[in-house]
Amino acid sequence: METSSFSVLELFKLGGVIMWPLLVFSIAVVAITIERIVYLAYHNLNIDDLEDKVSEYIKTDDYTGAADYLNKFTKRHIGARILLSLIGQVCDNQKFSERRIEHAVEIESSKCINSLENGFNFLTALGSLSPLTGFLGTVTGMIGAFRSIAEATEVNAQIVANGIYEALITTVFGLVIAIIAMVSHSIFSHIVDRFAAKVEGTCSNIIAQLAIKNQ
Repeated sequence: METSSFSVLELFKLGGVIMWPLLVFSIAVVAITIERIVYLAYHNLNIDDLEDKVSEYIKTDDYTGAADYLNKFTKRHIGARILLSLIGQVCDNQKFSERRIEHAVEIESSKCINSLENGFNFLTALGSLSPLTGFLGTVTGMIGAFRSIAEATEVNAQIVANGIYEALITTVFGLVIAIIAMVSHSIFSHIVDRFAAKVEGTCSNIIAQLAIKNQ
């Protein structure tokens, strides 16, 4: 018994006009996912080593040395930028205000977290729009199938096949795109949330250490 198979191009054609926006969505999802993978791989999100080294500088009251050390890593180490905003407040004023330090850290952390989350909203939107667009293809496909039935004098499976193909193919493509978008968003969000929690804990520890030194 022979089995028929379809190439991606053939499936695309069978899906009808709704496949075009789905194609755009798929390209956008893949592009954003790859860009975020490259961005997160390029930037070091580990902050433990920085915390240990900065703590050593604080013990000797060498705040300038801590700032110089952090400056070396600000290009690729996002945690270094946040800690530098903290240490910078101490370098500018030895009798620092904890509230001012916390405010400076919050501002810099917000900037860094936003840079890490760039594109997340698009992944969420595409994850929602893709299945809806696929379901729209389902509706248009079924409309085409029933129109073929209405226009035919004799009803058989071949008459409604194209409409059913369009209905099912667009649904599948929409769901696949949505799954990729939402899985990517979940993984990236987990990485960023874990980094944010670690930064918050590290900054709290260092501020507490500075407060003891400032007494």
